[in-house]
Amino acid sequence: MSDTKEKTGWFARLKKGLKKTQVNLVGIFTGGVVDEAFLEELEFQLIASDVGVEASAKILDSLRDRIKLKGLKTQDEVKVALKEIIAELLKPCEASLDFDAHNPLVIMMCGVNGAGKTTTIGKLAKHFSLMNKRVLLAAADTFRAAAREQLAVWGERNQIEVISQDKGDPASVAYESIVSGKKKGMDIVMVDTAGRLPTQTNLMNELSRIQRVQGKAMEGAPHASILVLDGTNGQNALAQVKAFDEAAKLTGLIITKLDGTAKGGVLVALACSRENPIPIYYIGVGETIDDLQTFNADEFAAALVGLDK
Repeated sequence: MSDTKEKTGWFARLKKGLKKTQVNLVGIFTGGVVDEAFLEELEFQLIASDVGVEASAKILDSLRDRIKLKGLKTQDEVKVALKEIIAELLKPCEASLDFDAHNPLVIMMCGVNGAGKTTTIGKLAKHFSLMNKRVLLAAADTFRAAAREQLAVWGERNQIEVISQDKGDPASVAYESIVSGKKKGMDIVMVDTAGRLPTQTNLMNELSRIQRVQGKAMEGAPHASILVLDGTNGQNALAQVKAFDEAAKLTGLIITKLDGTAKGGVLVALACSRENPIPIYYIGVGETIDDLQTFNADEFAAALVGLDK
């Protein structure tokens, strides 16, 4: 979004949405002295916010260096430095979809049940439509009738075509949708897939098959494989990312439900969990369509520690 008023509105929602994560983290900034006891408590609260032990230690090492180099004396100065360090760690996760690289751009969406995947697809479809993109949805979650119905409702609401089969093979639904999208000159084809746990080997193998079939419908498809993560899962998100990346060669993440958790620090853990972190395309802090927005490291870091941008 380029509109300043809308951006300000989003930051306020983001800050409010991360309130549960902020409570303990921000609560230790009482205006007291910056000593070792304070820094140890800060590290503990970062870990409690699901930043993770390794990432928290990394943040504290950087913070101690900055305190010495810049001669930081007050907790307010330390809070600003903390924001800057977190933003630097998150910066490599900033990314956006390239809508012009393929025609259509094929996006495969995956995740566990309950992560908000189908709702997120509907919100994205609306966003893309507002960008004047022609969108087609593939209801390849053939296991769950409610998922097809939910996608159909989003399609109707946004006047977007949805291709589905009552008891069809999910791979064939994906294939048919991509072929149809090419013929109709669509800009984007989004493929919904059934929710599955990383431990369900047969379903994870099927996800790999669905991905391969898309490549037969269009060379290089899917061009984006996105995992929708429930922010309330905290550190469990790391295991999900690893498993889904092995099965679906992830190109990006969407983190939902950050307003319902005290574990919002998991984004920092994700950023520090590998040398080349998987991009975070969007984050969500609520149910409305405006509560899903592109990920911005500086905004998120500021909201996480309770600062204005």
